[in-house]
Amino acid sequence: MLRPILAALSLSASAFSGPAFACPTLLNHGFSPLTGGAERSLCQYQGKVVLVVNTASECGFTPQFKGLEALHRKYQERGLVVLGFPSNDFGGQEPGTARQIAEFCRANYGVSFPIFGKTVVSGTGANSLYAALHRVSGEAPGWNFHKYLVDRSGTRVHSFASSTAPDSPAFLAAVERALAAQ
Repeated sequence: MLRPILAALSLSASAFSGPAFACPTLLNHGFSPLTGGAERSLCQYQGKVVLVVNTASECGFTPQFKGLEALHRKYQERGLVVLGFPSNDFGGQEPGTARQIAEFCRANYGVSFPIFGKTVVSGTGANSLYAALHRVSGEAPGWNFHKYLVDRSGTRVHSFASSTAPDSPAFLAAVERALAAQ
């Protein structure tokens, strides 16, 4: 499908290879959206600042959804994308089905940022993205709402504990720095 389009434009597939179009290894993972459908590649977020958060609906940190949504709305035009990954790894605090989780997030916090299917984020069974984030940052999530801020190049990762609120001055400063960097 792509080759006929490229041919019509007098371009070849090789015109889209190389560093400018290569997906950073850290983002080269695919996940299905929480609401179902085909797996989506995180490569679509290359060039953006990506905030990856493992979430849970029944956690003391669950009100952070409000701050995460506020970040998403405030900074999305500048290139921030918030990605939620529901997980039942810590305290069994995400027992719901995909439909229950989606409805909870929408009804209680108006969440509009992408949320992917429930997954494992810790230990030997961690999904490929979380294993890579752990490897690069040196920190694994210790609880729900652990945050990883990935720079635009997709190579540098800053890790933030669950207790770091999305509106904390230090966290907002890190987001601002990441957005300002080219």
